[in-house]
Amino acid sequence: MQRSSSAKNVCRQLLRLRNQIQAIKPQPCDVFISHRRIDTKRNVAGLLYDHLSMLNLRPFLDSRNMKPGDKLSEKIDVAIRNCKVGLAVFSPRYCESCFCLHELARIMESRKKVVPIFWDVKPSELRVKFNTRCSPNELRRFKWALEKAKYTGLVRTTVECFGRNHEELARS
Repeated sequence: MQRSSSAKNVCRQLLRLRNQIQAIKPQPCDVFISHRRIDTKRNVAGLLYDHLSMLNLRPFLDSRNMKPGDKLSEKIDVAIRNCKVGLAVFSPRYCESCFCLHELARIMESRKKVVPIFWDVKPSELRVKFNTRCSPNELRRFKWALEKAKYTGLVRTTVECFGRNHEELARS
């Protein structure tokens, strides 16, 4: 009798450990969505995430896949490393963010397929600007990645919605 309860306890402990290990192990993603939250969180990035999920793909979107306490750069780097495709949602303020440019550079450096989407911005309007938070080497790296991604031959989608209600566009 005592052996069977000991065996049950060991099994319970193993199950708990397995669940903890699975929670730690990064879930691979199919598509990494790089976007500037201030421009795209409530419209295009969330819609892309939802539609990709409905297609049984595993997208990574920081606001949906990360939990409080997660290490931002570590979790994002792992997601980029494990993804198959990078979706770069370029928006008017995308290039103002070192985080966005770092994501883009990591995607390009890892030779992932990239799908650029231009949201309220034209490719010619995207430029890496001097930023005191980024080193000169990082700026060169960001410029290289941006130029390569803007003109990738895979797909280029421009969404022009100047003066349009973004929520209305999302519903149409």
